[in-house]
Amino acid sequence: MYKKAYGILETLAPVHVGASAGEETGNLNLIFRDQFTQTGIIPGSSIRGRFRADMRNEKKKNEQTQNEQHWYGHEVVEGQADGGTTEALVKFEYASLVWLPVFCPGQPIVWVSCPWLLRRYKQITGIEQKVPAPYTAPQNLQARPVDTNSKVLFFNLGFLEIENTADLTPWIPEDVGIRKDSVVVVDDNDIAMIHDMALYRQSRVRLDSEEKKVATGAFFNVEALPESSIMVFPIALKETGWKPFDDEKEKEMYFGGLESIGFGRCNVTLQGEY
Repeated sequence: MYKKAYGILETLAPVHVGASAGEETGNLNLIFRDQFTQTGIIPGSSIRGRFRADMRNEKKKNEQTQNEQHWYGHEVVEGQADGGTTEALVKFEYASLVWLPVFCPGQPIVWVSCPWLLRRYKQITGIEQKVPAPYTAPQNLQARPVDTNSKVLFFNLGFLEIENTADLTPWIPEDVGIRKDSVVVVDDNDIAMIHDMALYRQSRVRLDSEEKKVATGAFFNVEALPESSIMVFPIALKETGWKPFDDEKEKEMYFGGLESIGFGRCNVTLQGEY
């Protein structure tokens, strides 16, 4: 029987996990997306690789083999018939969004989610609350009142009417940088469009080696999840005693690419049996 744990990931800088930088004109380096909601994810392989690399780097050389390979599996041994590989004791699934920050004129920021994403969060964390209905927000959300019973938010793509009010505090992980009066649950059909509106995008170029001008065919774009995005990922363990952060529950880690230009910094908090 597996022990169950999970990680809460808060982006402290834009995070790009997806297509690598290319040099073809107009290339947009897309992030990985969930197939149903089309919202950004971090694959389990990327999470596992980051955790394994950090454990390898932080342990002393004589401790590394026993500790790292014990939890994440033994690497292939050249010349050995079966390769010497072993099964990992720690297994990671992909990280999905829980709350996505979106610019909203007059707010200026609200955090948005949808029932599909919150349902996965409920399955992973085990909370007992009923998944909120679409177009639900806290009673004290700052928005333009339409009448005594409804409010309207203005996004860049149009107006969003708040139809229901509820306390959404149980759906907000502890110790993350979210204003509890600035969260909104939208419909599953709306989240993909709002997500694309909220992404961080940056145009990049490669300069000519001889003079300060853009090299031919070296203009490309990159997109990333914005800072203050909140994500969750499940972890399964065959045994307890795993200490990726030594005796701490949280740590700053880098995920994805483009670290050298300020991408990828996140705060990860672990919960559960580990």
